[in-house]
Amino acid sequence: MNKKQEQMKNRKNAIANRKRFGMYFRILVIVVFLLIFGFFFKKAIFKSANNVNLAQQTKNLYAQTNVLKSKRGTIYDNNNQALAEDTSTYSIYAILNKSQKTKDNKPDYVTNPQKTAKVLSENLPISYKEALKTLQPKKKAFQVEFGNPGKNISLVDKQKIVAQHLPGIKFVQQQSRLYPNGVFASHIVGLASQVTNNKTKKTNLVGQMGLEKSFNKTLSGQNGYKEVRHDNYGYEVPGDNQKEKPAINGNNVHTTIDSRLEYLLENQMTEVQSQVHPKSMNAMLIDAKTGKVLAAAQRPTFNATTGKGLGGIWRNTLTQDAFEPGSTMKVFTLAASIDSGNFHGNERYLSGKYNIDGKTVPDWLPTGWGRITYNKGFALSSNVAMAHLEEQMGPKTWKEYINRFQFLKNTNSVFGDDDSGSMQFKLPIEQANTAFGQGIQVTALQMVQALTAVANNGKMIKPRFVDNITNDHHKVVKSYKEETLGHPIKASTSQEVRKHMEDVVYKPYGIGHDYQIPGYRVAAKTGTAQVSNGTGGYENGDDSYLYSVAGMVPSSNPRYIMYVSMKQPTLNGSKTASQLMAQIFNPVMKRALTQNNENNTQVPDVVNQKTDQAKDQLNKSHMTPIVIGDGDTITKQSPTAIGAGAGNNHIILLTSGVLRMPDIKGWSQKDVQTLSDLLDIKLSTTGKGNVVNQSINRGQRITPKTTLVIKLK
Repeated sequence: MNKKQEQMKNRKNAIANRKRFGMYFRILVIVVFLLIFGFFFKKAIFKSANNVNLAQQTKNLYAQTNVLKSKRGTIYDNNNQALAEDTSTYSIYAILNKSQKTKDNKPDYVTNPQKTAKVLSENLPISYKEALKTLQPKKKAFQVEFGNPGKNISLVDKQKIVAQHLPGIKFVQQQSRLYPNGVFASHIVGLASQVTNNKTKKTNLVGQMGLEKSFNKTLSGQNGYKEVRHDNYGYEVPGDNQKEKPAINGNNVHTTIDSRLEYLLENQMTEVQSQVHPKSMNAMLIDAKTGKVLAAAQRPTFNATTGKGLGGIWRNTLTQDAFEPGSTMKVFTLAASIDSGNFHGNERYLSGKYNIDGKTVPDWLPTGWGRITYNKGFALSSNVAMAHLEEQMGPKTWKEYINRFQFLKNTNSVFGDDDSGSMQFKLPIEQANTAFGQGIQVTALQMVQALTAVANNGKMIKPRFVDNITNDHHKVVKSYKEETLGHPIKASTSQEVRKHMEDVVYKPYGIGHDYQIPGYRVAAKTGTAQVSNGTGGYENGDDSYLYSVAGMVPSSNPRYIMYVSMKQPTLNGSKTASQLMAQIFNPVMKRALTQNNENNTQVPDVVNQKTDQAKDQLNKSHMTPIVIGDGDTITKQSPTAIGAGAGNNHIILLTSGVLRMPDIKGWSQKDVQTLSDLLDIKLSTTGKGNVVNQSINRGQRITPKTTLVIKLK
């Protein structure tokens, strides 16, 4: 083959190859096109790819589900003042890293630790020294926090700090629980804190102790949700198909606590604690007729707002701590002896010491008082007298009355973790010991519960801390009524026991003179018990005792019962244990009695009367009228005339004229709340005590729905 033919052949082969390549390429393009078409056709028809629902996924891109948080219910006192409520609080932290800058290229870190520490110490419960130490750590840190003092900061305190323009100080907002009264029935009200669910990673307030824990389900409510859809530009798209489930707010718990009495009790407890530093103290005041616990406190305690003291003691010692009560138990020994027909008060016995099976029962005065009557022995708190009474009625009868008073039975309070107590009762000496309060362990709540039988002519009433439950619309959904537990003794027995308790306070030889309250007749019994060492014996030393007093007033028909105990105080000789407990018992009991008398004072009805006439009538009734408005006719008054007690509260009168704010400095929070309700304005408070500052000045015109901000101190 010549060269020309070979070139022609190669040209033909090249052309054939190009045609073949072109054909393959066209086929490839067609195949790729068909694959792409099929891919999108499948998505368009079946709306899915890789087992993913594209329609739903697209919907999700433009839809967002927002959680609608429910409001945790409020815990109230017996006058609808909040003891625990939802709020927004803040935590504070400080940035120390000097590389941090603001958008304006200014320092976004702490530049002046001394000034910052000063501002923080003035607005937070932290000292200047501690704040400065935190701001100047030994090791380099990007940022620092301030522990409990830097948590649960109110909006008001946050604003004060922000106003100082401190570089590097930052705040984090969170849902929190506000306890506006600080140290206030803390173990009763309890504590709720933020808890994160490990599965859902959602954070909610959960009750950790007290009523917050016992009623956690009641208070919690249920979160809702709302599905919101957006267009490509992020704007919300309205539509009927959007799902929404409204949040259901929690119910409210209304306690029996009287804030005025609780404040006084807490103050008196703190005063005594600062003097002798006992290891623990308990005090409880109840309405003898209804069983309502009006005030209750313990030491150690804590401040639920700041968290200070939480490490001291977590449990509610009023219901969870069982102890040997000592001589206050003699009230029930005497009651059992009288009720069983074995008491002969005018008979005499030899005081000082008494031997039982080789064991000695001593009086607190070992030499005794010679041969005295059992009546006198009770007033002198003689152990020997009680040992004789137990022997005379027999251990079987005595144990029966112990059970009647329900000492070894769970009190089943709303807290759900009450101690039942215990008793050593096999040997004769053990049986005798229980008659004067040793070898038997009880709780403070059991003591108060048993005392109701003595106060109520034999009827024993269950103490209660909660009055009712209301829903978000303030409608009562559950009420806790008075509950009678039985009649362990006869009415005549209770009356006789109270007379003997009067002897403790008023007889020249009685040992309870410290508990006399002018104007009232007091029935009381004091107690001193050795403190168990936990190994079957008792601790040694002058300060190894538990002191207590149980009292009821007025003795002829008791309205109030109070029990106070103080464990191992460090007595310095300036005051006796009895005098120290009287510092708690007497003022609280007197305040309760005074309030009761005041609440029985009828307020005149002055609505529709002329303003001057109404003022004259109230002044003649020794009440203080506060007139708001310049009209000549009274349109509203508070308290109203129907069954209302004036007490020490102002009688607020609204007239038909223009309403202007009065000077409310020095008013109580209760008075201001009454004023805000009457004027239909909102109220915001900080602090506790009486008003020292008001946001609406005196004489300023009042308009409905405005907010009055007050500072209490």
